[in-house]
Amino acid sequence: MAETTLNAQVTQRTEVSPGLLILRVAPVGWTFPDFTPGQFTVMALPGSAKRCEGSEAELQAPDPQKLIRRAYSIASSSVEKEYLEFYISLVRSGGLTPRLFALELGDRLWLSPKCTGMFTLKDVPEDQHVVFIATGTGLAPYMSMLRTHLETDKPRKFAVLHGAYHSWDLGYRTELFTLQRLCRNFVYMPIINEPHGEPIPWKGPTGFVQDLWKRSAIQAAWGFQPTPANTHIFLCGHPAMIESVTSLLIGEGFAEHSPQKPGQIHTEKFW
Repeated sequence: MAETTLNAQVTQRTEVSPGLLILRVAPVGWTFPDFTPGQFTVMALPGSAKRCEGSEAELQAPDPQKLIRRAYSIASSSVEKEYLEFYISLVRSGGLTPRLFALELGDRLWLSPKCTGMFTLKDVPEDQHVVFIATGTGLAPYMSMLRTHLETDKPRKFAVLHGAYHSWDLGYRTELFTLQRLCRNFVYMPIINEPHGEPIPWKGPTGFVQDLWKRSAIQAAWGFQPTPANTHIFLCGHPAMIESVTSLLIGEGFAEHSPQKPGQIHTEKFW
């Protein structure tokens, strides 16, 4: 495959933990089109690209000339024009992520010139508050939305509930805590479910991310209860989490959203 086919390059890579990567990618010789925060695009590498250390051997070698493609939510703001940012979890037996983790600064890859997706704030009235609930890299589309839409001292409130196994898996934690300090209308609530392995005792909440909702954590932070009349809920990440929280919300009168039947529950599954 000619190098010119690989139309983008890595401008920054940050390993959050051994299995989590924040990757910034810039188009080479072209401009990525405008997108709506929450949408996704496709990245790819040829089968000949090397895999990272610690990945599992492939049962069947892929075609070295054929691109291995996967869709990823964009984490960067839609007003950022120099690069796109992605939050990626390593699947050691996967076809693409072990190759993405092997990339270094300046390495080339393929980036789709298109973006798509309905998991956006487009259908949320501006007078409605927003709760983002995520596990793992399901945080990515929320980062794009917050970086684009969060404004301090506005009536609309935002909350992020993020669940992970360990504290070191809480990507973007520093940025989100900073936003919480700067914006009185924003709250960040991380939770981990394996606190026993923490080298420094974890002082935050433990359990699954849905436990924060059950404990009325948002009501305590906002001073009022989020209801279908005043709040939209976004769910992104593990299907089990989405199913569990959706069931809780429906029991409280929330409804799933679709273009044909508007509701307050917006979902995006990563599996």
